[in-house]
Amino acid sequence: MNSNLVITALGSDKPGIVNELSKAILDNGGNITESRMMVLSGEFAIMLLITGTQQNISKINSRLDEIGKKLGLTVTAKETEQKVSDLKRLPYQVSVVSMDHPGIVHNISDFLSSHNLNIEEIETKAYPAAHTGTPMFSLDMIISIPADSSVRSLRDEFLLFCDDLNLDATLESKR
Repeated sequence: MNSNLVITALGSDKPGIVNELSKAILDNGGNITESRMMVLSGEFAIMLLITGTQQNISKINSRLDEIGKKLGLTVTAKETEQKVSDLKRLPYQVSVVSMDHPGIVHNISDFLSSHNLNIEEIETKAYPAAHTGTPMFSLDMIISIPADSSVRSLRDEFLLFCDDLNLDATLESKR
């Protein structure tokens, strides 16, 4: 039976971090099954889901301080259980684009939370608009909606909510 380990790491960006980190995981019998990585203002950030035998996961976990020091990363880890698929929830894609201003992420997450919707993934980006340079903001997320929900009503309410905030938005089935 496989065990799981979620690892997060943060430190100054430099070439070779992913190579060294993935090699250490592989050399200790782990398999990277999911990951997210990015550089934010010169800081390297990564999240990894590692699977392997309990023995291999324990070995990797015990070496994380050493690996972190070698790579100049602050590393944290947590052993987790295998996620059981929730067939009673359906994945939907939310996309929002607008002129950048404070509070967009909070407003969207507050709306979703108030409707008992779970955010599974989120990615945001600020960028200058083509031609004008106007500060723009985009948000893409995957949410899970209870299967017995009225998606049409939820979509209509969400789009009206976004219109009131001057946000261009979509809510589409991920399937």
